[in-house]
Amino acid sequence: MCCGRPNGTAKLSPDTEPPVVRIRNGRVMEIGDRRPGATELRVQIDGESAAATAINYDQVTGPVEVGDRVVLNTTAVELGLGTGGFHVVMARVGGPVDATGPGHVMKARYTPAQVRVLAVEEEASPHRAAVAACTDLGGLPVVCAELHSMVPVVAAAARSVGDHLVVAYVMTDGGALPLAFSRLAAELRAGGLVAGIVTAGQAFGGDLEAISLYSGLAAAKAVLGADLVVVAQGPGGMGSGTAFGFSGTQVAEAVNATAALGGRPVACLRLSGADLRPRHRGVSHHSLTALGRLALARSTVAVPELADPELRALVDRQLADAGVAGRHDLVRVATPEPAKLLAAWDLEVTSMGRGPDQDPLFFAGAAAAGSLAGRLAAGGRAAR
Repeated sequence: MCCGRPNGTAKLSPDTEPPVVRIRNGRVMEIGDRRPGATELRVQIDGESAAATAINYDQVTGPVEVGDRVVLNTTAVELGLGTGGFHVVMARVGGPVDATGPGHVMKARYTPAQVRVLAVEEEASPHRAAVAACTDLGGLPVVCAELHSMVPVVAAAARSVGDHLVVAYVMTDGGALPLAFSRLAAELRAGGLVAGIVTAGQAFGGDLEAISLYSGLAAAKAVLGADLVVVAQGPGGMGSGTAFGFSGTQVAEAVNATAALGGRPVACLRLSGADLRPRHRGVSHHSLTALGRLALARSTVAVPELADPELRALVDRQLADAGVAGRHDLVRVATPEPAKLLAAWDLEVTSMGRGPDQDPLFFAGAAAAGSLAGRLAAGGRAAR
Protein backbone atom coordinates (compact mmCIF):
# COMPACT_ATOMS: atom_id res chain seq x y z
CA MET A 1 0.00 0.00 0.00
CA CYS A 2 1.32 3.43 -0.90
CA CYS A 3 -0.53 5.34 1.77
CA GLY A 4 -0.24 3.16 4.86
CA ARG A 5 2.41 3.20 7.55
CA PRO A 6 5.16 0.62 6.85
CA ASN A 7 5.29 -2.31 9.24
CA GLY A 8 7.55 -1.76 12.21
CA THR A 9 7.40 2.04 12.20
CA ALA A 10 6.19 3.82 15.30
CA LYS A 11 3.59 6.55 15.28
CA LEU A 12 5.08 9.83 16.45
CA SER A 13 3.56 11.33 19.54
CA PRO A 14 3.08 15.12 19.56
CA ASP A 15 4.59 15.10 23.05
CA THR A 16 7.90 13.79 21.72
CA GLU A 17 8.28 16.00 18.66
CA PRO A 18 10.96 18.69 19.00
CA PRO A 19 9.94 22.35 18.90
CA VAL A 20 10.22 23.90 15.44
CA VAL A 21 9.80 27.61 16.14
CA ARG A 22 12.99 29.55 16.90
CA ILE A 23 12.30 32.73 18.84
CA ARG A 24 14.74 35.55 19.59
CA ASN A 25 14.41 38.99 21.14
CA GLY A 26 15.83 42.19 19.73
CA ARG A 27 15.54 45.93 19.28
CA VAL A 28 14.51 47.91 16.19
CA MET A 29 17.52 49.90 15.00
CA GLU A 30 16.31 51.24 11.65
CA ILE A 31 13.08 51.56 9.66
CA GLY A 32 13.38 50.52 6.04
CA ASP A 33 10.77 50.23 3.33
CA ARG A 34 7.17 50.85 4.33
CA ARG A 35 4.27 49.66 2.18
CA PRO A 36 0.61 49.06 2.96
CA GLY A 37 0.49 46.46 5.71
CA ALA A 38 4.22 45.87 6.14
CA THR A 39 7.37 47.55 7.42
CA GLU A 40 10.89 46.31 6.77
CA LEU A 41 13.35 46.75 9.64
CA ARG A 42 16.92 46.37 10.77
CA VAL A 43 17.00 44.76 14.19
CA GLN A 44 19.74 44.08 16.70
CA ILE A 45 19.18 40.58 18.06
CA ASP A 46 20.20 40.14 21.67
CA GLY A 47 23.63 38.54 21.92
CA GLU A 48 24.56 39.04 18.26
CA SER A 49 26.95 41.64 16.88
CA ALA A 50 25.51 42.10 13.39
CA ALA A 51 22.11 43.62 12.70
CA ALA A 52 19.56 41.52 10.83
CA THR A 53 16.66 42.23 8.47
CA ALA A 54 13.10 41.67 9.68
CA ILE A 55 9.58 42.33 8.50
CA ASN A 56 6.67 43.55 10.59
CA TYR A 57 3.06 43.02 9.54
CA ASP A 58 1.33 46.13 10.84
CA GLN A 59 -2.09 44.50 10.58
CA VAL A 60 -0.96 41.76 12.96
CA THR A 61 1.37 43.39 15.49
CA GLY A 62 0.73 47.10 15.03
CA PRO A 63 3.24 49.69 13.77
CA VAL A 64 6.81 49.65 15.05
CA GLU A 65 9.36 52.42 15.51
CA VAL A 66 13.09 52.71 16.18
CA GLY A 67 13.89 51.64 19.72
CA ASP A 68 10.97 49.22 20.10
CA ARG A 69 11.71 45.86 21.68
CA VAL A 70 10.40 43.04 19.50
CA VAL A 71 10.00 39.27 19.59
CA LEU A 72 11.20 37.60 16.39
CA ASN A 73 10.52 34.30 14.66
CA THR A 74 13.93 33.46 13.16
CA THR A 75 13.14 29.89 12.08
CA ALA A 76 13.09 30.19 8.29
CA VAL A 77 16.24 32.31 8.01
CA GLU A 78 18.19 30.01 10.31
CA LEU A 79 17.12 27.04 8.19
CA GLY A 80 18.15 28.85 5.00
CA LEU A 81 14.67 28.82 3.49
CA GLY A 82 13.50 31.20 0.77
CA THR A 83 11.84 33.90 2.82
CA GLY A 84 13.77 36.78 1.32
CA GLY A 85 16.11 36.74 4.31
CA PHE A 86 13.58 38.24 6.71
CA HIS A 87 13.01 37.39 10.32
CA VAL A 88 9.34 37.94 11.21
CA VAL A 89 8.20 40.16 14.06
CA MET A 90 5.84 38.20 16.32
CA ALA A 91 5.11 40.95 18.85
CA ARG A 92 6.12 44.36 20.17
CA VAL A 93 7.11 44.20 23.81
CA GLY A 94 5.06 46.58 25.94
CA GLY A 95 3.46 48.42 23.02
CA PRO A 96 -0.16 49.59 23.15
CA VAL A 97 -2.67 47.24 21.56
CA ASP A 98 -5.72 48.51 19.65
CA ALA A 99 -8.33 45.76 19.65
CA THR A 100 -11.05 47.83 18.01
CA GLY A 101 -12.15 47.54 14.42
CA PRO A 102 -14.72 45.78 12.25
CA GLY A 103 -14.95 42.13 11.33
CA HIS A 104 -15.31 38.77 13.00
CA VAL A 105 -13.55 36.46 10.53
CA MET A 106 -10.17 35.17 11.69
CA LYS A 107 -7.42 34.35 9.22
CA ALA A 108 -4.29 32.33 9.98
CA ARG A 109 -6.77 30.81 12.42
CA TYR A 110 -5.65 29.19 15.66
CA THR A 111 -2.05 30.27 15.17
CA PRO A 112 -0.31 32.81 17.41
CA ALA A 113 -0.57 35.27 14.51
CA GLN A 114 -4.31 34.95 13.82
CA VAL A 115 -5.72 38.24 12.62
CA ARG A 116 -9.25 39.62 12.44
CA VAL A 117 -10.61 40.85 9.12
CA LEU A 118 -13.92 42.09 7.76
CA ALA A 119 -14.80 39.55 5.07
CA VAL A 120 -17.09 40.39 2.17
CA GLU A 121 -19.49 37.67 3.31
CA GLU A 122 -20.13 39.19 6.76
CA GLU A 123 -23.34 41.00 7.62
CA ALA A 124 -21.34 44.10 8.53
CA SER A 125 -19.69 44.21 5.11
CA PRO A 126 -21.05 46.80 2.64
CA HIS A 127 -20.39 44.20 -0.08
CA ARG A 128 -22.35 41.30 1.41
CA ALA A 129 -25.47 41.77 -0.71
CA ALA A 130 -23.53 42.07 -3.97
CA VAL A 131 -21.43 39.00 -3.25
CA ALA A 132 -24.42 36.97 -2.08
CA ALA A 133 -26.31 37.85 -5.26
CA CYS A 134 -23.42 36.77 -7.51
CA THR A 135 -24.13 33.08 -8.01
CA ASP A 136 -22.80 32.83 -11.56
CA LEU A 137 -19.69 34.33 -13.14
CA GLY A 138 -21.40 34.54 -16.52
CA GLY A 139 -18.44 33.36 -18.58
CA LEU A 140 -15.91 35.60 -16.82
CA PRO A 141 -12.39 34.63 -17.98
CA VAL A 142 -10.27 33.48 -15.03
CA VAL A 143 -6.57 32.82 -15.53
CA CYS A 144 -5.53 29.94 -13.28
CA ALA A 145 -1.82 30.46 -12.61
CA GLU A 146 0.60 28.76 -10.26
CA LEU A 147 3.19 31.36 -9.27
CA HIS A 148 2.88 34.86 -7.87
CA SER A 149 5.43 36.12 -10.42
CA MET A 150 3.04 35.20 -13.24
CA VAL A 151 0.39 37.68 -12.09
CA PRO A 152 1.95 40.94 -13.40
CA VAL A 153 2.81 39.32 -16.74
CA VAL A 154 -0.72 37.96 -17.16
CA ALA A 155 -2.24 41.29 -16.19
CA ALA A 156 0.05 43.36 -18.43
CA ALA A 157 -0.60 41.08 -21.40
CA ALA A 158 -4.35 41.33 -20.86
CA ARG A 159 -4.21 45.11 -20.58
CA SER A 160 -2.19 45.25 -23.81
CA VAL A 161 -5.23 43.75 -25.56
CA GLY A 162 -7.46 46.48 -24.17
CA ASP A 163 -6.29 49.05 -21.67
CA HIS A 164 -9.89 49.55 -20.58
CA LEU A 165 -10.09 45.99 -19.23
CA VAL A 166 -10.53 45.71 -15.48
CA VAL A 167 -8.21 43.05 -14.06
CA ALA A 168 -8.54 41.68 -10.52
CA TYR A 169 -6.18 39.38 -8.65
CA VAL A 170 -7.47 36.73 -6.25
CA MET A 171 -4.59 35.58 -4.05
CA THR A 172 -5.01 32.12 -2.56
CA ASP A 173 -3.27 30.75 0.52
CA GLY A 174 -0.81 28.33 -1.10
CA GLY A 175 2.16 30.62 -0.46
CA ALA A 176 2.59 33.64 1.79
CA LEU A 177 -0.52 34.37 3.81
CA PRO A 178 0.09 38.12 4.30
CA LEU A 179 -0.33 39.99 1.02
CA ALA A 180 1.87 42.68 2.54
CA PHE A 181 4.92 40.42 2.21
CA SER A 182 4.81 41.00 -1.54
CA ARG A 183 6.52 44.16 -2.77
CA LEU A 184 5.18 43.23 -6.19
CA ALA A 185 1.57 43.33 -5.02
CA ALA A 186 2.05 46.86 -3.71
CA GLU A 187 3.40 47.90 -7.12
CA LEU A 188 0.49 46.26 -8.94
CA ARG A 189 -2.01 48.28 -6.92
CA ALA A 190 -0.06 51.54 -6.88
CA GLY A 191 0.48 51.50 -10.64
CA GLY A 192 -3.13 50.61 -11.42
CA LEU A 193 -2.32 47.45 -13.35
CA VAL A 194 -4.91 45.60 -11.28
CA ALA A 195 -8.12 47.15 -10.01
CA GLY A 196 -7.87 45.37 -6.69
CA ILE A 197 -6.73 42.27 -4.86
CA VAL A 198 -8.92 39.79 -3.03
CA THR A 199 -7.21 37.62 -0.41
CA ALA A 200 -9.04 34.31 -0.13
CA GLY A 201 -8.93 31.47 2.35
CA GLN A 202 -6.30 32.03 5.04
CA ALA A 203 -4.53 34.73 3.02
CA PHE A 204 -5.14 38.27 4.29
CA GLY A 205 -4.40 41.93 3.62
CA GLY A 206 -6.14 42.45 0.29
CA ASP A 207 -8.45 45.25 -0.73
CA LEU A 208 -11.19 42.69 -0.07
CA GLU A 209 -11.17 39.65 2.21
CA ALA A 210 -12.98 36.44 1.28
CA ILE A 211 -13.52 33.26 3.25
CA SER A 212 -13.18 31.01 0.20
CA LEU A 213 -11.92 31.04 -3.37
CA TYR A 214 -15.52 30.84 -4.57
CA SER A 215 -16.64 33.96 -2.75
CA GLY A 216 -13.34 35.60 -3.71
CA LEU A 217 -14.21 35.11 -7.39
CA ALA A 218 -17.69 36.45 -6.77
CA ALA A 219 -16.23 39.52 -5.05
CA ALA A 220 -13.84 40.14 -7.93
CA LYS A 221 -16.77 40.22 -10.34
CA ALA A 222 -19.50 41.83 -8.25
CA VAL A 223 -17.48 44.33 -6.21
CA LEU A 224 -14.38 45.10 -8.27
CA GLY A 225 -16.22 44.88 -11.59
CA ALA A 226 -13.54 42.66 -13.11
CA ASP A 227 -13.54 41.86 -16.81
CA LEU A 228 -11.05 39.11 -16.07
CA VAL A 229 -9.48 37.62 -12.96
CA VAL A 230 -6.08 36.13 -12.22
CA VAL A 231 -5.98 33.47 -9.50
CA ALA A 232 -2.60 32.55 -8.05
CA GLN A 233 -0.98 31.87 -4.70
CA GLY A 234 1.14 34.43 -2.92
CA PRO A 235 4.94 34.41 -3.07
CA GLY A 236 6.81 31.46 -1.61
CA GLY A 237 5.09 28.45 -3.17
CA MET A 238 6.13 25.08 -1.82
CA GLY A 239 7.42 22.07 -3.74
CA SER A 240 8.96 18.74 -2.86
CA GLY A 241 9.78 16.96 -6.11
CA THR A 242 7.01 14.42 -5.46
CA ALA A 243 3.97 13.87 -7.62
CA PHE A 244 1.43 15.72 -5.47
CA GLY A 245 3.49 17.48 -2.81
CA PHE A 246 3.44 21.03 -4.14
CA SER A 247 1.23 24.02 -3.46
CA GLY A 248 0.66 24.59 -7.18
CA THR A 249 -2.03 21.91 -7.11
CA GLN A 250 -4.22 24.94 -6.42
CA VAL A 251 -4.25 25.52 -10.18
CA ALA A 252 -6.57 22.53 -10.50
CA GLU A 253 -8.75 23.87 -7.69
CA ALA A 254 -8.98 27.23 -9.45
CA VAL A 255 -10.00 25.55 -12.72
CA ASN A 256 -12.69 23.55 -10.94
CA ALA A 257 -14.00 26.52 -8.94
CA THR A 258 -14.17 28.77 -12.01
CA ALA A 259 -16.06 26.17 -14.03
CA ALA A 260 -18.42 25.39 -11.15
CA LEU A 261 -19.38 29.06 -10.93
CA GLY A 262 -19.96 29.47 -14.65
CA GLY A 263 -16.69 31.20 -15.45
CA ARG A 264 -14.25 30.37 -18.21
CA PRO A 265 -10.99 28.91 -16.84
CA VAL A 266 -7.84 29.79 -18.79
CA ALA A 267 -4.90 27.70 -17.65
CA CYS A 268 -1.47 29.32 -17.49
CA LEU A 269 1.31 26.81 -18.12
CA ARG A 270 4.46 26.87 -16.03
CA LEU A 271 7.21 26.62 -18.63
CA SER A 272 10.96 26.94 -18.45
CA GLY A 273 13.94 26.63 -20.72
CA ALA A 274 16.43 27.62 -18.03
CA ASP A 275 15.48 25.62 -14.93
CA LEU A 276 18.23 23.07 -14.24
CA ARG A 277 15.77 20.61 -12.70
CA PRO A 278 14.56 18.19 -15.42
CA ARG A 279 11.06 17.99 -13.89
CA HIS A 280 10.55 21.69 -14.62
CA ARG A 281 12.06 21.81 -18.12
CA GLY A 282 9.64 22.47 -20.96
CA VAL A 283 6.29 22.11 -19.22
CA SER A 284 6.75 21.77 -15.46
CA HIS A 285 5.49 18.57 -13.88
CA HIS A 286 3.39 20.89 -11.67
CA SER A 287 1.32 21.99 -14.67
CA LEU A 288 1.20 18.50 -16.11
CA THR A 289 -0.10 17.04 -12.86
CA ALA A 290 -2.55 19.82 -12.04
CA LEU A 291 -4.09 19.83 -15.51
CA GLY A 292 -3.47 16.24 -16.59
CA ARG A 293 -4.74 14.53 -13.41
CA LEU A 294 -6.26 16.86 -10.84
CA ALA A 295 -8.44 19.33 -12.74
CA LEU A 296 -11.90 17.80 -13.14
CA ALA A 297 -13.28 20.60 -15.31
CA ARG A 298 -12.24 21.43 -18.84
CA SER A 299 -10.18 24.58 -19.34
CA THR A 300 -8.65 26.52 -22.20
CA VAL A 301 -4.88 26.10 -22.02
CA ALA A 302 -2.82 28.94 -23.45
CA VAL A 303 0.22 27.58 -25.29
CA PRO A 304 2.67 30.21 -26.55
CA GLU A 305 3.76 29.95 -30.15
CA LEU A 306 7.41 28.88 -30.13
CA ALA A 307 9.88 29.53 -32.92
CA ASP A 308 12.22 26.71 -31.86
CA PRO A 309 10.84 23.52 -33.48
CA GLU A 310 12.56 21.23 -30.95
CA LEU A 311 11.16 23.15 -28.01
CA ARG A 312 7.72 23.22 -29.58
CA ALA A 313 7.85 19.46 -30.14
CA LEU A 314 8.93 18.91 -26.53
CA VAL A 315 6.04 20.97 -25.14
CA ASP A 316 3.52 19.27 -27.44
CA ARG A 317 4.79 15.83 -26.47
CA GLN A 318 4.67 16.61 -22.75
CA LEU A 319 1.11 17.94 -22.96
CA ALA A 320 -0.01 14.87 -24.92
CA ASP A 321 1.75 12.30 -22.74
CA ALA A 322 0.40 13.81 -19.51
CA GLY A 323 -3.17 13.81 -20.81
CA VAL A 324 -3.48 17.60 -20.84
CA ALA A 325 -4.15 17.72 -24.59
CA GLY A 326 -7.00 15.24 -24.24
CA ARG A 327 -8.65 16.75 -21.17
CA HIS A 328 -8.47 20.44 -22.16
CA ASP A 329 -8.65 22.73 -25.16
CA LEU A 330 -5.17 23.84 -26.27
CA VAL A 331 -4.98 27.24 -27.94
CA ARG A 332 -1.75 28.52 -29.48
CA VAL A 333 -1.16 32.18 -28.77
CA ALA A 334 1.21 34.64 -30.39
CA THR A 335 2.48 36.63 -27.45
CA PRO A 336 3.88 40.14 -27.14
CA GLU A 337 7.37 40.54 -25.72
CA PRO A 338 7.09 40.11 -21.93
CA ALA A 339 9.94 42.52 -21.15
CA LYS A 340 8.18 45.32 -23.03
CA LEU A 341 4.87 44.50 -21.38
CA LEU A 342 6.42 44.86 -17.93
CA ALA A 343 8.44 47.94 -18.86
CA ALA A 344 5.24 49.70 -19.90
CA TRP A 345 4.12 49.43 -16.26
CA ASP A 346 7.56 50.18 -14.84
CA LEU A 347 7.83 46.68 -13.39
CA GLU A 348 10.84 44.40 -12.98
CA VAL A 349 9.81 40.81 -12.37
CA THR A 350 11.87 37.71 -11.78
CA SER A 351 10.93 34.11 -11.12
CA MET A 352 13.44 31.83 -9.41
CA GLY A 353 15.85 34.73 -9.82
CA ARG A 354 15.46 34.82 -13.60
CA GLY A 355 13.96 37.62 -15.66
CA PRO A 356 12.54 37.61 -19.19
CA ASP A 357 16.01 37.60 -20.72
CA GLN A 358 17.20 34.62 -18.65
CA ASP A 359 14.09 32.46 -19.04
CA PRO A 360 11.96 33.79 -21.90
CA LEU A 361 9.87 30.61 -22.05
CA PHE A 362 8.54 31.08 -18.52
CA PHE A 363 7.39 34.62 -19.24
CA ALA A 364 5.99 33.62 -22.63
CA GLY A 365 3.68 31.14 -20.90
CA ALA A 366 2.24 33.82 -18.62
CA ALA A 367 1.97 36.35 -21.45
CA ALA A 368 0.11 33.81 -23.58
CA ALA A 369 -2.47 33.22 -20.86
CA GLY A 370 -2.93 36.95 -20.32
CA SER A 371 -3.28 37.68 -24.03
CA LEU A 372 -5.83 34.92 -24.52
CA ALA A 373 -7.86 35.94 -21.47
CA GLY A 374 -7.70 39.57 -22.59
CA ARG A 375 -9.17 38.67 -25.97
CA LEU A 376 -11.93 36.64 -24.34
CA ALA A 377 -12.66 39.48 -21.92
CA ALA A 378 -12.71 42.11 -24.68
CA GLY A 379 -15.10 39.96 -26.71
CA GLY A 380 -17.36 39.44 -23.72
CA ARG A 381 -17.36 43.14 -22.88
CA ALA A 382 -18.25 44.03 -26.47
CA ALA A 383 -21.10 41.53 -26.41
CA ARG A 384 -22.51 43.17 -23.25
